[in-house]
Amino acid sequence: MSIFTAISDFYESTHLHEQVVGVDYAGLFTNPWFMVPFVAAIGYLLFKKSFKDIVLIAVLGFVWWASGTDYMGSLIVNNELQMEKILPVVFGGAAALGLVIYILFGRSD
Repeated sequence: MSIFTAISDFYESTHLHEQVVGVDYAGLFTNPWFMVPFVAAIGYLLFKKSFKDIVLIAVLGFVWWASGTDYMGSLIVNNELQMEKILPVVFGGAAALGLVIYILFGRSD
């Protein structure tokens, strides 16, 4: 069994795509149990002038959002990876990873 089969089986068993697609964004960003700590954390990071942490939170938020798009849902059809659609995902992931590595290790504060 290859590593890609194991990853695909894990992805399908967790139903991650359905969970991300099923998020009620309007409900999440109007829920005070989410917004109060989130705004407090962002405010604290702004107070500390820790912009690299804010950028990392933004990158993680974007990856979370992107994983629930219809494009990501169409990458696997009939248990087969669509090779013509995977290249933009690979380059986007590499760019995000490069940004995170640059922020964490490439420059000093």
